[in-house]
Amino acid sequence: MSIQLKVPSLGESVTQATVGAWLKKEGEPVQVDEPLVEVESEKATVAVPAPAAGVLRRVLRGTGETVAVGEVIGEVEEGAAARPASPAQPPAAPAPGPVTASPVPARAANAPVSASPAPAAPPAQVHELPVRRAPPSVRRRLAEQGLAEELARPAAAPPAPAPAGERERLVPMTTLRRTVARRLVEAQHGAAILSTFNEADLSRVLALREKHGEAFLARHGVKLGFMSFFVKAAVEALHAFPAVNAEVRGDAVLYKDHYDVGVAVGGGKGLVVPVVRDADVLSFAEIEKEIAALAKKAKENRLGPGDLAGGTFTISNGGVYGSLLSTPILNPPQSGILGLHKIQKRVVVGEGDQVVVRPMMYLALSYDHRIVDGREAVSFLVKVKEAIEDPERLLLEV
Repeated sequence: MSIQLKVPSLGESVTQATVGAWLKKEGEPVQVDEPLVEVESEKATVAVPAPAAGVLRRVLRGTGETVAVGEVIGEVEEGAAARPASPAQPPAAPAPGPVTASPVPARAANAPVSASPAPAAPPAQVHELPVRRAPPSVRRRLAEQGLAEELARPAAAPPAPAPAGERERLVPMTTLRRTVARRLVEAQHGAAILSTFNEADLSRVLALREKHGEAFLARHGVKLGFMSFFVKAAVEALHAFPAVNAEVRGDAVLYKDHYDVGVAVGGGKGLVVPVVRDADVLSFAEIEKEIAALAKKAKENRLGPGDLAGGTFTISNGGVYGSLLSTPILNPPQSGILGLHKIQKRVVVGEGDQVVVRPMMYLALSYDHRIVDGREAVSFLVKVKEAIEDPERLLLEV
C-alpha cells in the first residue's frame, strides 16, 4: 500500500517551507520513523520520518523547492522490498542531461525517461566552443616569444567553457538564513538597542568545577559546564530587574513571571536559540541536561518549533568561538540578551591592592532602552557579575 509523505505542521503561522536534503533515494528501503527528508521553515529545520517500513517509492518535490504545509512531497510503499529505481521512476536527484544546442523543456518528476541515449553534439559544433583566454600579462609574454597565435587556437578536445562570473558564486539563502537576516534587521529597526559591559572573575566557578566536576558527572551523567552558572545568575538578576524579562506590546509593557531562557547554540544549519523552560525551578544538573539535549538536537537538525518559541531572555556565548568582546543583538520581542566571551587570564588588582592574575571574562548586556533604563541595565549586569564571582550563593539560593 502506498502512503503519502506530507509536509508536517511547522508551528503557528508557518504555511510554507523549503525542501532540504533527501536522506533516502527512490527505491531504497526505509524503517518506520526513519528520517527521510529535511524540511526547512523560518523557525526550524525538521526531519520528516517514514510513516511505515517499506520503500521510498517516489520523490515528488526536489531539494530547494518551496512547498506548503500538508503538501505531498513523496510516497512510501509499505512493506515493499527494496529494488533499484526503474527507468520509469528516476532517482530523487537526476544527473543533468548533456548540453545541446537547443533548449529542452524540463520534464515532470514522474515523467518517463527515454531508454535511448541522447544524440551526441555534431562534430561541426566543436570549433564553435569559446576558448578560455589567458590573463593579459601572460598573453603579452607569449606574444613576445611568438606564441600568441598558438594560444588562440582551440585544442582538439577543448574543455567546457567557464560560466560567466567564474570567480563568484550566487547561492540562494536557506529559509533559516533568510529568517535570521530579516529578524536581525527588525531588531535593529524595532527597538532602541544599547549595550553595557562589565567583567567577571571566574576563579571560584573554575575551582568548583575542578573540585566537583567528576562527582557531578558520575551522579548526573552530564558535565558541569559554565552555562548552568550563568543561567542561574541571569534568573536571579531577572527577578531583581523584571523589565529585562519583559517585552513591549504596543503602548504597554508585558511583564513575565516565568523564566524561559534561550541559549544560543551552533546547529547543523547555523546558529539557533532553543529555550530552557522554567529555568528558575531547575537544578544545575537539570539545566545542563536540558542544554545538552537541545544542543544535540540542533546539531542533528531535529529541533522543532516548540524548542525555539517563547523565550523571555537569551544568553549567547561567543567565547566558544574565541570572541573576546562583542555587542549581542536582541532576539525580538525580548528586551535583553546576555553575551558571554572568552575566558582569558589578565592582570587585575585584587584584595589588599595586590596585583594578581585571574581568569577573567567580559560580559555584555544588550537591552531595549524603551523599557529598560540604563541604571537597571548596569545594575542587572553587576548582579550577574556578583553571582558568578560568589557561585556558592547560587548553589545555596541565598
